[in-house]
Amino acid sequence: MDSNPAENSNSDQSDTIKQKQLYFLNEQLQSMVRELPPQYQQRLPYELLTCLAESLLDGTVFSIISNLMDIQHVTEKQLFQQRLSYLRSYSDKVQAVTNGDLGEEEKAVQLNTLSARHKEELKLFDMSIIMKLDEKVADQQRILGLAGVPGFEVTSDPIKIQLQIRLLDFILRISQMNLPFN
Repeated sequence: MDSNPAENSNSDQSDTIKQKQLYFLNEQLQSMVRELPPQYQQRLPYELLTCLAESLLDGTVFSIISNLMDIQHVTEKQLFQQRLSYLRSYSDKVQAVTNGDLGEEEKAVQLNTLSARHKEELKLFDMSIIMKLDEKVADQQRILGLAGVPGFEVTSDPIKIQLQIRLLDFILRISQMNLPFN
């Protein structure tokens, strides 16, 4: 079975374009790594950057990250609204005590009690928000790892998380570029 010379030529052109894209992406990633402090540069080897460049070729990773960012923004907005609602509830309680028919001494005692309880409850509330955000980070790490994005795995190691943040920054910066050969 002979192959069509025109098909071979198109395939060769496509391969050449892919190679140029890969070279360009790899070059951009290496340039970005050089901007980092040395402790991060040494943790981002050439092999990881090459694999990352390959994973960016078809645009799927950009789309996944865009969707994850949208979800994160919605989540952050919801958590912020929940916190505002909680703070409004406290203000309403303070207002009720202040406007109540109690004597000044009794108002002061109730306001102190309310304030102490609020302080402790707010601390617990904020801790629950942080836990929800940590869960969101783990979900994002898991999704990017399953999508085959190099450097992403579920971790709570602060150094690995910093590297992942920098890799995300690289990906976002590349997504904003007008890439040649498209």
